Amino acid sequence: MSVPLYQAKAEMFRTLGHPVRIRVLELLQAGARPVRDLLAEIDVEPSSLSQQLAVLRRAGVVVSFRSGGLVMYALSTPAVADLLAAGRAILREVLADRDGLLEELKARANPA
Repeated sequence: MSVPLYQAKAEMFRTLGHPVRIRVLELLQAGARPVRDLLAEIDVEPSSLSQQLAVLRRAGVVVSFRSGGLVMYALSTPAVADLLAAGRAILREVLADRDGLLEELKARANPA
């Protein structure tokens, strides 16, 4: 029996719910990168990065392959980058709303 779509989406969002995983995905938007380059950009222990990459790989969000002696990681589909862009757009709108509310509250607190 297959999993309902809403449940599969919830699992995907749970997979994305870790700052290191999001940072990895952001870095991979520029193209495939070896683990050593990811480590240079992300302040985590190698074992922690390895765990997070394994979670992303099991979820099908990233793929790994060997190039020479390096293990490379890449986004599994351009749709992952689209999802990150949608997240940025949502945050921009939510934060803009909050800034507008904050300005409105300040104006009401200090009537001219």
